[in-house]
Amino acid sequence: MSVQPTYFADIAPIAFKGPDSTDELSYRFYDKDRVVMGKRMEDHLRFAVCFWHTFSWNGLDIFGAPTFGRPWLAGAMDSKAAAWKRAEGFDFIKKLGVPFYCFHDVDVMAMASNAAEHTQYLAEAVDDLERLQGETGVKLLWGTANLFSHPRFAAGGATNPNPEVFAFGAMQVRQALDATKRLGGSNYVLWGGREGYETILNTNLKKELDQLGRFLNLVVEHKHKIGFNGTILIEPKPHEPTKHQYDFDTATVYGFLKAYGLENEVKVNIEANHATLAGHTFEHELAMANALGIFGSIDANRGDHQNGWDTDQFPNSVEEMTLAMLEVFRAGGFKDGGFNFDSKVRRQSIDAADLFYGHVGAIDVIAKGLLNAAALIEDGRLDALKKERYAGWDSAIGQTVAKGSLADIADLVVEKDLNPKPSSGRQERLENLINRFCS
Repeated sequence: MSVQPTYFADIAPIAFKGPDSTDELSYRFYDKDRVVMGKRMEDHLRFAVCFWHTFSWNGLDIFGAPTFGRPWLAGAMDSKAAAWKRAEGFDFIKKLGVPFYCFHDVDVMAMASNAAEHTQYLAEAVDDLERLQGETGVKLLWGTANLFSHPRFAAGGATNPNPEVFAFGAMQVRQALDATKRLGGSNYVLWGGREGYETILNTNLKKELDQLGRFLNLVVEHKHKIGFNGTILIEPKPHEPTKHQYDFDTATVYGFLKAYGLENEVKVNIEANHATLAGHTFEHELAMANALGIFGSIDANRGDHQNGWDTDQFPNSVEEMTLAMLEVFRAGGFKDGGFNFDSKVRRQSIDAADLFYGHVGAIDVIAKGLLNAAALIEDGRLDALKKERYAGWDSAIGQTVAKGSLADIADLVVEKDLNPKPSSGRQERLENLINRFCS
């Protein structure tokens, strides 16, 4: 179904106009063709717009009614409304000038009441998405299935005590993964929004973990069966909506993958706001993923330090994005992943232009972070100071400690009369160095 988009008609395509631009709907730092450390900026960052927050959320929250007057959201989400949403979405992405989008199955299709309708409406959506991709050149960064919003998933999808719910979730994931392959997606994401529990009193923990491990193995098997060459990703989150999530953070996910033989098959999609909810920094989660060999992709957003939940605001800290981009560089950059804006405008930001303001500002913040991180790496002092801190491991004593037995190491201490003294971590100097490049 082809629909002519009109909602963003009054907004011109966003252009790069340089750091001195006073046009608030222009890019000051995101110059997609600028070469940074041997690669185009667009290829470093691989920006994507998400369908759920940007085009599907109506402004509803737990305390109040919807506030957004997006015309395609009025009434039932039938095939016509879903086609309208897809058309407006691609018009927005094209005007924003980013290369990718992301979606859940239910974000882009008519509302289904049973499995047959789900299959029919998703097929309609995929046909239309394929056409829109061809017309605009916009590509799919990743697809996924929503196994958390419908009431049937109140007790989880893969971890549900009811095998029929497990089966329905498997049907959705199979169809969404098939769709992602057909649309040329670079990744497939699983976010276990309700894969956890609210009380141990009614929970068989071992059974639920085994179910989740089996479910993920089934997904990986199907990936290989259909010849999908993209990456399977898990998105960690510590809590909310469940009290105890099985995918708490990157380290927890890695332990789960190891337990079920999946550490070489699955990587992580790290969200900034989820990192802070877990008590970590964004850069910590990125560094941990790199250290464990499971860095995949990023959901770009931020939380509010005065709120204890996932506010999904657009990133606006150049310092935070500079530290994040340092870790992306250290991981070798994105292979299949990118920066997906899992971000939403505030309920009071009701104008069409507000969607552009949110994305344009965030894109520039990340682009500036990229430039800062590249400058820090080229400057060399940050890496040199870190290398100096661990230089002792390259000495003769360091090599003995690294390779010797416990007895060898203990004898070395006595033989050499080792009496090590503490050395400065130079934290303040390093923080000052970061600030020099972020100012």
